[in-house]
Amino acid sequence: LLALLLVRDLRRESQEERMRAAVERAEISLREIGSALKAPEAILVGPSELISSTEQFARRLQGDVVWFNVCLLMFRPQQTFDMLLRPMIENPLVTSIEFISRQSEKERWRTELKPKITACSGSNKVKEPEWCEVEGTVSFILAKTLDGKEEALVSFWGEPFMSMVPGRQIPRYVFYVQAHSGLVARLREIERSCRLATG
Repeated sequence: LLALLLVRDLRRESQEERMRAAVERAEISLREIGSALKAPEAILVGPSELISSTEQFARRLQGDVVWFNVCLLMFRPQQTFDMLLRPMIENPLVTSIEFISRQSEKERWRTELKPKITACSGSNKVKEPEWCEVEGTVSFILAKTLDGKEEALVSFWGEPFMSMVPGRQIPRYVFYVQAHSGLVARLREIERSCRLATG
């Protein structure tokens, strides 16, 4: 009887050791997989998440915010303005908001956007736009987040990124560009080049 109990205990210890070894190997494999995975540089945000993602982005910003080459006519509906721009204007951590826009947008700024901005608390932080001859179809919002790193929301004029409705284009898809992406620095270069070309 003692011999049988001893054999049983030895088998149990052997099984437990094998299980421990298997668990340790699994943990090592998971750590290796985790270290090999890289965070994406940009995330495509579609129509179903666009409102919530844009509002979250606006609430996480601080300092200066740049809106580059956006279609100002898209702010004609109050709902679009309230979704995209109002949260930034009313964010107390945002110190300034500046548009870099095409000359052709001047009248739209005066008639479509400025009255809505004036009605917001914090409207004084919105600067007069810098009017440039912007080339290309890229459009973006660039700013620092609460951790002090720059991030961006990037879109492009026209289908499929913009919804073409009579008289205006409204964002449908945007790329949320993460702080570790080299694209952030490139967007900042595009913004500076446009300012220098104007100045």
